[in-house]
Amino acid sequence: MTYVVTESCIKCKYTDCVDVCPVDCFREGPNFLAIDPDECIDCTLCVAECPVEAIYAEDDVPLDQLNYIALNAELSKIWKPIVERKEPLPDADKWAAVKGKLKDLER
Repeated sequence: MTYVVTESCIKCKYTDCVDVCPVDCFREGPNFLAIDPDECIDCTLCVAECPVEAIYAEDDVPLDQLNYIALNAELSKIWKPIVERKEPLPDADKWAAVKGKLKDLER
């Protein structure tokens, strides 16, 4: 089982999770992070670090966000690894609780 970044991350991109990942499995896009399922070792450390609760175990992804399992796998193959924490996006707090953000995902 791997972990999956879901909708809450879009337009926020908090990177607290990157600091605790022992295997550098996070990949960075313009306004979203993805987890490489081939690199993730299921350690759970990232889950508690995410301030917007965007990270779930694959088996626990909400039904309305199951498409993020495939999306993480796809994007992790084309985006570069992120290994150091960065500042969140400027309007991250404004977007944190917004729903229906998939249309805002930048590839």
